[in-house]
Amino acid sequence: MIYKQAQIEKYLKKPEPSIKCWIIYGTNDGLVNEYVKKLTAAVCPDIYDPFQVVYLNCEDIIGDAGVLIGEFNAQSLMGGRRVIVIKDADNNLTKHLKALFENAKSDTLVIVYSASLNKKSSLVNLGEDEADFALVACYEDRDEDIYATAKSLFLQNGMTIGNDALQLLCARLSNDRKSNLGEIDKLITYMGSKKNVTLDDVSKVISDTSSSSSDDVCFSAAAGQKDKTLQAFQKLVNEGTDPAMIIRSMVYHFNRLLNCVAIMESGETLDRAVMKLTPRVIFFRENSFKRQLTLWSKDRIFSVLELLYKCERDTRSNNMPVEDVVSYTLMQIASAAASAAAKLNQRY
Repeated sequence: MIYKQAQIEKYLKKPEPSIKCWIIYGTNDGLVNEYVKKLTAAVCPDIYDPFQVVYLNCEDIIGDAGVLIGEFNAQSLMGGRRVIVIKDADNNLTKHLKALFENAKSDTLVIVYSASLNKKSSLVNLGEDEADFALVACYEDRDEDIYATAKSLFLQNGMTIGNDALQLLCARLSNDRKSNLGEIDKLITYMGSKKNVTLDDVSKVISDTSSSSSDDVCFSAAAGQKDKTLQAFQKLVNEGTDPAMIIRSMVYHFNRLLNCVAIMESGETLDRAVMKLTPRVIFFRENSFKRQLTLWSKDRIFSVLELLYKCERDTRSNNMPVEDVVSYTLMQIASAAASAAAKLNQRY
């Protein structure tokens, strides 16, 4: 079964013995590695204890399945539950895991991970079908993930960071957790004994490693920034992002705008409406989001959502290339926003 963030956090505090195997996959390599370490440590605090934790490569198991069976059934010399971590897993491992757990007597936890797996992989399908398997999908960090990671690391190191400095830092970080951890660690090392990170510190240490995300496309299109929308969209496509996934992100974004409009119609101010959104709009995008609320009325948002739903249907049934269908829709939305912005500017 697929585990959400709240379920993972609950497991990390109190591991469930009923979970026999974790399968962690997705293109966010840094996040995958982070989960592997945390899940291993939840059962065995010393993740490098050779008596408690065993690390195997998938190819070793494919070459000799007895390696996995032997480690799985081995008894811990020190007592406690053992962990087997299998890296670079592929679909060749599926039959071996099935056989391993058919008549399993051992309580050894198996953690399988790979960036090459996806939702269609037989190994992932196995995890969805088995009640004692847990799946974790790790894709690009969203704005709120980048913010939470940075805040957490500074807190762990007893450091504080000003709002302006944090805004610049988050804007310069990428959507890859591994890369971000390295950049933040570099900043912490640079700080030495200083405990308050300033704007100047971030400017000196952190280069702009940001990459396009679906949020970039959504915020640019809804704000009427046509060139920026197209650039961000093309970059995502070049990186392998499914264009249909970008349309789903757009639907999510405009539904959040619609929620805000509904809150304002109940008597709240624009600022209060934005503050009531869950999850909150990441702070360095708040001004853009508020500006968009002045461009999009409820009726116009409904029209955009209808356009997006049509686009999503077309990506499944239209003979045109999916990339062309999606980019055309994005340009329609960005053009409409640009026209609304021009009219608004004429009033003032």
